[in-house]
Amino acid sequence: MSTTKPEYITMIASSILFEGIHSDEIAGLLPCLSATEQNYKKDSYIYQIGDTPTGIGFVISGCVHLVKEDFWGNHTILSEVMPGEFFGETYACLKTESIAVSCVTTKPTTILFLDVQKIITVCTSACNFHTRLIQNLMMVLAQKNIQLTQKLDHISNRSTRDKLLSYLSAQAVKQHSNSFTIPFNRQQLADYLSVDRSAMSNELCKLRDQGILAFHKNSFTLF
Repeated sequence: MSTTKPEYITMIASSILFEGIHSDEIAGLLPCLSATEQNYKKDSYIYQIGDTPTGIGFVISGCVHLVKEDFWGNHTILSEVMPGEFFGETYACLKTESIAVSCVTTKPTTILFLDVQKIITVCTSACNFHTRLIQNLMMVLAQKNIQLTQKLDHISNRSTRDKLLSYLSAQAVKQHSNSFTIPFNRQQLADYLSVDRSAMSNELCKLRDQGILAFHKNSFTLF
């Protein structure tokens, strides 16, 4: 079922994929993209490793983690997808490629799925909507590449301390403040940086004692 809830339309209109398309026009456009809405409980798998996504997932509410899982159950968080952001677009475009990560909710989550083939297949009239959507999809893919590059910058550091400082420095720059919050709890941050949680907690305490930073839960201040 396609959604026409006003609050959803406003969020969708503000996303990169629909940039340049007026909110009044989106309600009529969503059925053309076979938009379907689904609700998930916390810790639900939207896609598991080996699935073949056919649609782009747009997070309406809640949160989705893209997680790499190995045979022994170890987890590495590759990225976090917040409301207004997308996931699964690369694999949906490839059609036959199995997804290499699991997409897991971290809280009750609502997802709007869009048929990617109806986005990338230009209609016979070559309408402006389709041209704009294809251009915007390229922007989404480019943005994801930048995010992965930034993550590689963090985890390519040799020590847990350097990985932490790299990530926290990037968050301060991104949020234009030396005081900021991060979207991860301790275990999630350790999974994201591919480090041991205990070792990371020890490093955070050392950095605090050295006067380099202060923290409380997921709030940080850099000095």
